[in-house]
Amino acid sequence: AMAGEGGAYRLRCSLVGHGQDVRGLTRGLFPPGGFVSVSRDRTARLWAPDGLNRGFTEMHCMSGHSNFVSCVCIIPPSDLYPRGLIATGGNDHNICIFTVDNPAPLYTLKGHKNTVCSLSSGKFGTLLSGSWDTTAKVWLNDRCMMTLQGHTAAIWAVKILPEQGLMLTGSADKTIKLWKAGRCERTFTGHEDCVRGLAILSEMEFLSCANDASVRRWQISGACLHVYYGHTNYIYSISVFPHCKDFVTTGEDRSLRIWKQGECAQTIRLPAQSVWCCCVLDNGDIVVGASDGIIRVFTASLERTASAEEIQAFENELSQASIDPKTGDLGDINANDLPGREHLKDPGTRDGQTRLIKDNGKIEAYQWSVSEGRWIKIGDVVGSSGATQQTSGKVLFEGKEYDYVFTIDVNESGRSYKLPYNITDDPWLTAYNFLQKNDLNPMFLDQVAKFIMDNTKGQTLLSTSAQYSDPFTGAGRYVPGSSSGSSTIPAADPFTGAGRYVPGSASHAVAPVGGVDPYTGMGAYQSAAAKVENIYFPKKDAVTFDQANPTQILGKLKELNGSASEEHKLTEDDLIILEKLLSATCNNSSETPTAQQLQTLWRAVNWPEDIVFPALDILRLSVRHPTVNENFCSEKDHVQFIILLLKFLNPNGKQANQLLALRALCNCFVNEAGQKLMMEQRGEIMTQAIEMKSGTNKNIHIALATLTLNYAVCLHKVNNIEGKAQCLSVISTVMEVVQDLEAVFRLLVALGTLISDDTSAVQLAKSLGVDSQIKKYASVSEPAKVKECCRFVLNLL
Repeated sequence: AMAGEGGAYRLRCSLVGHGQDVRGLTRGLFPPGGFVSVSRDRTARLWAPDGLNRGFTEMHCMSGHSNFVSCVCIIPPSDLYPRGLIATGGNDHNICIFTVDNPAPLYTLKGHKNTVCSLSSGKFGTLLSGSWDTTAKVWLNDRCMMTLQGHTAAIWAVKILPEQGLMLTGSADKTIKLWKAGRCERTFTGHEDCVRGLAILSEMEFLSCANDASVRRWQISGACLHVYYGHTNYIYSISVFPHCKDFVTTGEDRSLRIWKQGECAQTIRLPAQSVWCCCVLDNGDIVVGASDGIIRVFTASLERTASAEEIQAFENELSQASIDPKTGDLGDINANDLPGREHLKDPGTRDGQTRLIKDNGKIEAYQWSVSEGRWIKIGDVVGSSGATQQTSGKVLFEGKEYDYVFTIDVNESGRSYKLPYNITDDPWLTAYNFLQKNDLNPMFLDQVAKFIMDNTKGQTLLSTSAQYSDPFTGAGRYVPGSSSGSSTIPAADPFTGAGRYVPGSASHAVAPVGGVDPYTGMGAYQSAAAKVENIYFPKKDAVTFDQANPTQILGKLKELNGSASEEHKLTEDDLIILEKLLSATCNNSSETPTAQQLQTLWRAVNWPEDIVFPALDILRLSVRHPTVNENFCSEKDHVQFIILLLKFLNPNGKQANQLLALRALCNCFVNEAGQKLMMEQRGEIMTQAIEMKSGTNKNIHIALATLTLNYAVCLHKVNNIEGKAQCLSVISTVMEVVQDLEAVFRLLVALGTLISDDTSAVQLAKSLGVDSQIKKYASVSEPAKVKECCRFVLNLL
């Protein structure tokens, strides 16, 4: 019977294998009807349905982590791995990828700086991971593509949505974030404590569960549609039944709850305090993992239900469980007011209702089963067990789990401090870090370390988890974040009016290929019969902005120099020097720019932002010259040079400066020194440049698209997949807002160049949903190059 048929769930089987808590479960693809479990015992196990009886057999046990394994997901089949792959995340900060028939990992993904506690797989081989280091990472095959930054605490849950490019993360900062192409689009607030689990209902809706003991149903648009209450403690996991909106949850109140039509239809108690995880199999059976290390499967099908003996054994185990009243799962308990055994003669009113009785001075807990019409004993209520951590390390501190959280009073009158500790930690190092963090006197070191050792009864294991540094740090790390300040200046070009020069919207630096120049459109008319060949990408050389009118630039510079303050004023000699620099860099003259000229230019480009634009324009033109390029982009001065240009890429700054700074960055790519610098600083430059998308000035959009294109040209040569990921994310983000077809065209060329001859980049572009974004340009009639280029790109996707 499927879940939808309304039958009550009963035990199918109990599976013993793991030595410690079962922390993660997922239904498997192979063998059919099976599932994968992961545990604090550092292993993952693949289970297959047992053909003969109602049980499951352990196919094999996978090892690869040096610490607890906390999560698992299946990567769908591909040509290379037709049975799919298994991904596991652990407290050793790593993700291991296994095939279904080998107990050792195929490869390991390193990059997170703390426990990886959630995984989700998408189409085209993408994998999303969430970690206590507050970031989520997007992986493709064995490489990290991008890092999602924005949460302020551990990320406990991640899910890739069915619509391409959309991802969800749930965090201990109580929020859920929706990401598109690596940028945070929306933050969902409502939960009052750590968000622990996410489940997808449809392209438009999802569920979340949290430590606030509630489940929420959300629309992607941001609305919270419903809040479900039922659990009495943290809810750790949530899983949806196939083909319907019913779901199951498990939590710290020792229960599995089955929700139908928005109501809690059945509550199943387990003989373990923490029911960490659940998953629903294709046939509607529910698998749960708990802190007692046992996996239990429940079914609504009569033919799969366990034998009467097994069910009796399960009920006996449940009735012998001891319940700690401190957890609050049974409400406030006052032993003196409890009725006796006769209280159980009255039937319950709803499934899962609990009743406490006192019998011979012992308090017993019972739960009503509607399907069986009887009270089932779920345990004995005992006095608090004190601080022995039998609850297997679930103390939460700042959103992360620890084996212990001690309260330390440093002196009688002062405040107390929380000291989190895991038995795998070094007590001395923990004590040292604790004193550092709280700015306490280091002379307490011995005392605090001894306190830890005394209170953990020597349960110290020296740490086996090596500290892996993130290979993707430093420059070039992708930091999403969106502040869109729309500029208030009208989109007029500052250089207008009679006889003044207008920075060109077309660039003439591209040599025509095959008689057609896609950037200027010269000779671009073709008869319909001619077979269109791809003259657009992969592009081999940078595109530059070369249009110049030195006379007008110098005229403007002199005019503004007249109004400059004394400290900024240039002398007549300075102006002559700049004139010489312009002629040396614009007229293909044999003169080489001098150090004196470059020093004068540097003074001019540091003018106040309201008058600096003619100097920036001289910089834009002169940086194409090898000498100037080498001077500004070489090791010696490049830091100030990049800081200067990025300063102008401020969404609230002047548009003329934004435009010329972007064009100067584009022109840096002409020479090797400039290319090297642009590639080294890619992360910073792209993150800053993308903020320019928010305006409406088409020239700025064309310059932004050209910068992206120049990056694509370089990345095509070096094949740096993380760089390509950042570039693809920029293309996807900018494509959403630009209207100008020249900008669109350059983004299409950039996209085509990035994905040419690179299957990983093609997969990534698809997973970001770029193909659906650009489809509309395949039918643009004028200019024809947009349509043609778009069709070539779509052919690759």
